[in-house]
Amino acid sequence: MTTAKDLFIIAMDPRPERSVGQGDLSLALAGAELIDLIDAGAVTVDEDRIVPGEVSAPQDGLLGEAAALLTRESPHERIEDWLWRRGRDLAAAYQAALEEDGELTRKRSGRLSFGSERLEPVDTPARRAAAGRWEEREPVLAALASAIGVEGGAPDVEGGPSDEEPGLDDEAVTVVVTAVHDAVMELEAVRQRRTIENSAFANLWRGP
Repeated sequence: MTTAKDLFIIAMDPRPERSVGQGDLSLALAGAELIDLIDAGAVTVDEDRIVPGEVSAPQDGLLGEAAALLTRESPHERIEDWLWRRGRDLAAAYQAALEEDGELTRKRSGRLSFGSERLEPVDTPARRAAAGRWEEREPVLAALASAIGVEGGAPDVEGGPSDEEPGLDDEAVTVVVTAVHDAVMELEAVRQRRTIENSAFANLWRGP
C-alpha cells in the first residue's frame, strides 16, 4: 500500500497516546502522498515548492488523484498550500477507500447490537505490512505519525536524528515532514483560538 494508507491504519491503532483529529490526519495524509510522489519521481521539491515531473498515473487511485491535482504552471505551489488544499477532508476519503478495499470493518463497541460502531483494520497482508513498517520504526512513517501525536520511535526532524532513532536521509522528504509538523501546529493554534473566543462569548452572555 501507499505511505498514506499505512499511516491511516497506524493512526487507527486503539492504543495511541491520544486520539488523532481528522484535520491533523488529513494534513499528514497529504504529506504522505507527496512523499510517495517524490519517491516515484513524479515531483521534486525546489526549496518550499512542488515541481511536477513527467505525467504518470500511479496504480493507487487516491495517489493518482493527488498527482492529477498538482499545479503544473509556474510559480509552482508551496508545500504548505498543498497540504491545506489537498488535505481538506482527505481522512474521510481514505476511510471510504479502505472500507471499499476491505481493509477496514465496522464493529459494535458495546455488547448490545445497537451500540455505537467503530472502525477497525482487518487482519490483511496490507495491515501486516503497515504494522511491520511501524515496528521497524521506518523513518518516514514514524515522522508523519509523530506529527499527529502517535508516538513510537520517530526521528528528530528539526534537530536531526538522535543517537537512537533513524533519521530522514532525503532533504526533500525532510522538508515535507517539517511542513506537516508546522501545519498541524497551526491547526492546533486555530483550535485553541476558537476555544478561547467561544469561551469569551459564552461568558459575555452569562454576564457578571
